Amino acid sequence: MKLFLKEHIPLIGLTIIQLSIILLVYWLEGFSSIWVMFYVIFLCVCVFVGYLVYRYFSHRSFYSILSNPPETMNEIQKNEDLTALTEALENLLEAQYRNYQNQLRKWEKKQQNQLTFMNQWVHQMKTPLSVIELIAQDADDERLDSIAEETDRLKNGLEMALYVARLETFEQDFIVERVSLLAVIESVIDENKRYFIRNNVFPEVKVNIDLKVETDKKWLRFILNQIFSNAIKYSAGSKENIKITAFSRKREVILEVKDSGVGIVASDLPRVFQPFYTGENGRKFKESTGMGLYLTHEVCKKLNHNITLESEVGKGTTVQIVFPSRYGR
Repeated sequence: MKLFLKEHIPLIGLTIIQLSIILLVYWLEGFSSIWVMFYVIFLCVCVFVGYLVYRYFSHRSFYSILSNPPETMNEIQKNEDLTALTEALENLLEAQYRNYQNQLRKWEKKQQNQLTFMNQWVHQMKTPLSVIELIAQDADDERLDSIAEETDRLKNGLEMALYVARLETFEQDFIVERVSLLAVIESVIDENKRYFIRNNVFPEVKVNIDLKVETDKKWLRFILNQIFSNAIKYSAGSKENIKITAFSRKREVILEVKDSGVGIVASDLPRVFQPFYTGENGRKFKESTGMGLYLTHEVCKKLNHNITLESEVGKGTTVQIVFPSRYGR
């Protein structure tokens, strides 16, 4: 009703002006019977009000849609008493909606093709990297050690690209099962053993062998890879162990990874889980992409795990992954 009245305010004003002009002309012509003038006004007002009533009820569904826009086109109820204007507008909206849907499907197909290409490309690149890695392992040469180190970096980069692509279809690519936390940790440490050795830092694991959590093993390995990689990179040369512990609190299981590295400045802490944010350490350590912690945080959210990070400059960083109350022994 409010929208209807707002739209017709100019028409009501124009009608009042027209009636005033007509009455003024009658008065100037000497038509002195005031009751006749009032009767004419009454008839004109009745006709005008009748027109407004007809206009309102014939366009009521139209004004209802405009006042309370539906979230989807499917919520628009077809009205058999549509006026020409209302019907034309609904036809226009439907045509625009169909065009929007067609464009959306095209972009979804294009995105899916890009993800498929990315997955295939990453898998294809893994084969030559594996060959280079085997060659570097079999020879005793410092130059080949450098090649092996760069191969590890390439492999980690490819893995991250693959997991970024898979994150878009996460719901189709995870299986929750009961896994041994210690077994997953040891597997990730074994993958990164050369990285530990090269940077002169070593893991110190204190996790009960019987401690189990419900999670996706593959995605948990990705999470731990990112956390361990950061702990090693920012602790390089410190000769301090990276402490990996896990404990139960009520029915929760908490995994804690603590390093004694450079730490993170307080102003950067609120933004460490934002994509592409590297902060002050990113400017010092040129290899930082700003995506590791972001992806870790996103995967934890999708798995219903909680991740927290505490850090102090010069003293190190502590990362905790909390498996919710329904997870536990």
